[in-house]
Amino acid sequence: MADDGQDTAKFQIFRAADAPGLMEAGCMEVKPFNPVQRSGMDRALAAGYVGGDEIKVLTDVPGFGLTHVWFKEGYQLPLHSHNADCMYYIVSGSIRLGTEELGPRDCFFVPCDVPYTYKIGPEGVEVLEIRHANHFDFVNHAKGEAWWAKAAEETAARQESWKTAARPKLNT
Repeated sequence: MADDGQDTAKFQIFRAADAPGLMEAGCMEVKPFNPVQRSGMDRALAAGYVGGDEIKVLTDVPGFGLTHVWFKEGYQLPLHSHNADCMYYIVSGSIRLGTEELGPRDCFFVPCDVPYTYKIGPEGVEVLEIRHANHFDFVNHAKGEAWWAKAAEETAARQESWKTAARPKLNT
């Protein structure tokens, strides 16, 4: 969301129903892709890649950003980095981060400019991203043709299930 001059010294409520999508909010700059990345992303997009996620910017007040991410089961998250530190809080579902399985109420921190990815769990995952930055970049580090071929294949295979996917259940 762009800074609209709102008074941040006052109490405010931000409703999820009013939250813009990540690209609509304009808070993330996607850095240029190399030719392999561009070709791979084009194939993944043609296969329906955007159907595997829902990303909403819940709030974006000066110095503080909160984003809600829902990745559906089988979504292929490329190795990437951002130019801002980020704390990730798992609301529901699960991920595999390296050798670690993380689930509801688990957190992880990724420092500025550190490449990372994670594998989405079998129910998908809902994550809150908390940043002390209102604008950040997305640098794609998934350079291999094989990774992009798999991403396009997995995306195509999941299209029908993504159309009716339910958010992961909250385990209390």
